[in-house]
Amino acid sequence: MAEIPANVEQPTQEQEINPWSVAGATDAEGNAIGFDYEALSKKWNTSLIDQALLDRFEKVTGHKPHRWLRRGLFFSHRDFDRILTKKEKGEPFFLYTGRGPSSGSLHLGHTIPLTFTKWLQDVFDVPLVFMLTDDEKALFKDSLTFEETLHFAMENAKEIIALGFDVKKTFIYSDLKYVSNHILMNTWEFSKLVTFNQVRGAFGFDGSTNIGRILFPAVQCVAAFATSYPEIWTDEPLKERKKSIAEIQCLIPMGIDQDPYFRLLRENAHKMKYPSPKPALIHSKFLTALQGAGGKMSSSDPTSAIFMTDTAKQIKTKINKYAFSGGQVSIEDHRRLGGNPDVDVSYIYLTYFEDDDAKLEEIYNKYKSGEMLTGELKALAIAKLQEYVAEFQERRKEVTDEVLQQYMTPRRLEWKGTAQPKVK
Repeated sequence: MAEIPANVEQPTQEQEINPWSVAGATDAEGNAIGFDYEALSKKWNTSLIDQALLDRFEKVTGHKPHRWLRRGLFFSHRDFDRILTKKEKGEPFFLYTGRGPSSGSLHLGHTIPLTFTKWLQDVFDVPLVFMLTDDEKALFKDSLTFEETLHFAMENAKEIIALGFDVKKTFIYSDLKYVSNHILMNTWEFSKLVTFNQVRGAFGFDGSTNIGRILFPAVQCVAAFATSYPEIWTDEPLKERKKSIAEIQCLIPMGIDQDPYFRLLRENAHKMKYPSPKPALIHSKFLTALQGAGGKMSSSDPTSAIFMTDTAKQIKTKINKYAFSGGQVSIEDHRRLGGNPDVDVSYIYLTYFEDDDAKLEEIYNKYKSGEMLTGELKALAIAKLQEYVAEFQERRKEVTDEVLQQYMTPRRLEWKGTAQPKVK
């Protein structure tokens, strides 16, 4: 969360958000003051998720919106309403998301869009393709080799599986291990449609940018085309069904920093030989770093993040030592003045992992009034995160190499939530 409070002066250093670097705004003294998501939505021309859309979601799906939707942690979208229309009509669509493997373990922030994707898969009952962009990480991080990022991808894939994705309707693949002829054909066709000026405008590339980085957006974009994975839809040759498969829309849950890729895709998808609908997007906010406003959890800074491999003791130590507090400097002052839950990292984490809305509101009010102390709030967060990570670690033990292979084998997927595409 870490949003800029309404009473804070305008930042002197604007927030910087792109697919590879995220930094919140700062004030005149260089202090972090968080992210302005509404301003970002306005700048990038996305639609904010409002109560009317949440009400329609519940009506169409029969499911109460996820707590992350109710609390505005997934806050923005492009054409999510059209996905609901497809659900109403029983028309086919699919989910696509990804992970850039830069280390051997996921941290808590990585699991937010992934867990939400799993929830959407369950609610909509549709197929999911999951792209591991191990090529991107080696291209954009000079300190990493392709061999290292491929290894990280396989480790990350096992952790992704441990989040609970249904193997019958999930295909996970590594760019370095699996780029089919269909993906290559789409990549080359799409790259022919996109000018250097477009990618330079979207990503800030210049004359010193390596050509791998310049090509990569085409690889990531065409992953949203259903024709990149004909085997998940049909056992027939692609040429027999390419037009009908191309018409299947994609929904992409993602962090808002990844939006530039898919703006590029939405501008050009209709130009393909077999035109595809613009992908629908749903954007999440960043899970705040332990240090508070202005940053998100980062694999490169262990003190900023709770890792899914952390022990219960490590989680407790990190929260107690590093988690930014909204409390006062003394117990007396805290009892008298109250705390600020809106900037308190322990409370922010509870907004993600405490499902009970009434309980969360009670915690908010008690902390703000001074009835609840910082230590008590941290203890609640520690218990929630320890439980979440421990449950994940138990599931991770069950993910063997054989299980991994099942998810990474190209095959016909099985689902019931929407119709199969018709032959044309």
